[in-house]
Order: sequence, then C-alpha cells, then structure tokens
Amino acid sequence: MSARHAAIVLAAGASRRLGRPKQLIEVNGETLIRRTALVALATAPTRTLIVVGAYADKVFAKVADLKVERVDCPVWDEGMAASLRTGIAALREADGDGALLLLCDQPGLDDAHLRGLCAAWRRDESCAVASAYADTIGVPALLPRSWFADLRALQGDSGARELLRRRGSRVVAIEAPVLARDIDSPGDC
Repeated sequence: MSARHAAIVLAAGASRRLGRPKQLIEVNGETLIRRTALVALATAPTRTLIVVGAYADKVFAKVADLKVERVDCPVWDEGMAASLRTGIAALREADGDGALLLLCDQPGLDDAHLRGLCAAWRRDESCAVASAYADTIGVPALLPRSWFADLRALQGDSGARELLRRRGSRVVAIEAPVLARDIDSPGDC
C-alpha cells in the first residue's frame, strides 16, 4: 500500500510586519488561507489540519465549509515552532506516514507542485521532500513520521527549515522558484 500523509496548514501567526492578517489577504478573489487549504486538499491527505491562533475565528471562517479540521494553538505568540508543534501533536498514528507542512503566505503555490512533493516522497518515505527557492530549502515540505519527535522539540520562531538544513542528506529538494515570493510586509501585497 502506498504511503499516506496528513496536511498541516500553519495559519496561527499575527502578521505583525504586515499589520493585518495575511491569511485573509485576497489573491485573485480568494483568501490566502482558502487557496492554501484547497491546494492541500488536492493532494488527497488523510486529514487536513488548519492550525489557528491570532484571528482564529476569522481565519477558520474562510475554510470552515471545506473538509478541514480546526486546531487551536493557544501559545501561537511563541512563534512558528509552537504552531508546528501543535499541528504535529494533533496527528494520530492512523493519519499516515508523513505530514505535508504548508504556510499560507505563498501566493504562487499550486497543487501541481504539492503533488510533485508527494510523488517524490512516496519513492522514499524515509526522506523528507522540500521546496527549493531563493537559495533555501523549506516549506511546503513533506516530512516522514520518523521526524515528528524533532518537530515537537522545536522552539521559538523557527519552523522546519532548520531541521531540513541539519538533515540535508535525507532531504529531496524540488525546485519551485515561484515560492520565493511570500507576503510578509505591505509592499508584498
């Protein structure tokens, strides 16, 4: 049987640099949180978790009609690691062999890239498969269950990128230059 994955959309941040919730910014008539949830769902995950914190009700309202689950991160203000830990902790053994991690501030993200990540991961489920852009390896990324303990140990405002860097020999990188554009400040909109 082919490996299965869950999807975790990290959408708990306060978007302080932007000054308003980036999750609710519209691109081509669709909020970033909804776009991200839809492309995550296109990968046929066992579950799709939306981790919310700041603006939780407003953010989740944009995806509540989709086949997604709300996961509240009460310590969202501790940084990205808190959101990631919360999402990983919400997974069950039955949810599969890996987790597809996504942010909602990459307007160029599409389901074709995510399906490519999933296909590459299924060729060697012991490795992580991550996106390569702007001279970095990062999310979206699909990480195997064997990495979950390290994800649960992350602290501060760092996410999976540092873990991907440390375990570089066990990471397959898929080029995605369009993901270099993210939305962090008013000039990015």
